[in-house]
This record gives sequence, structure tokens and C-alpha cells, in this order.
Amino acid sequence: MQNITPAQLAQWLADGDRGQPTLLDVREDWEVQTCRIAQSRNVPLGDVPARLTELDAEAPIVCICHHGMRSARAAMFLEQQGFTQLFNLDGGIDAWARQVDPSMPTY
Repeated sequence: MQNITPAQLAQWLADGDRGQPTLLDVREDWEVQTCRIAQSRNVPLGDVPARLTELDAEAPIVCICHHGMRSARAAMFLEQQGFTQLFNLDGGIDAWARQVDPSMPTY
């Protein structure tokens, strides 16, 4: 697993020549209703093991949570399952809102 900063992720998402990552938001549903990155896919952390088949083990996956702790756990779990291109959003959605999208609500 690698860490990726909000600025690095924003640059990646804006790069039309680079393949896009799966944005795996592991926060709870109520958190995602408060704020989210538009392209993200919500699978709460507790549901990740049961929903592994929904994810491509060969594709880049950026794990996202509120501050980066749950997403790091998700990325470590996926790594143990054989996933190879895993990134953890450093500082989580909170850092994204503060550094990339200041119009995004925070909580």
C-alpha cells in the first residue's frame, strides 16, 4: 500500500491520459451522505470482506475514509487478499475537503 495526498489524487483524476483508479470509500452510509468525491464507490469497511468480488484485484484502488485510518485498514486487508495496486488517501476526505475542494462540507 502506498499513501497518496489529496493533491496527487486530484492530479491523477484530472489526467485524461492516465487510467482512472477505483475510489473505494469505506465510510458509513451517513458519512457519505454528508460529503463524497463524485466518482467514489461506497463499501463500508465492515462490508469489504463480503464484497471483494465487486473489486478488480489488478486495478488501482484508492481507499478513502474520514481521516485515513479505516481506509488504511481496508487497504491492508485488500493487500492480504492479493490486490496489488493499493493507495490510501492521506488525511482522508477531511484533507480532500480542506486542500482540494473547500466547498465540500466537513464533519
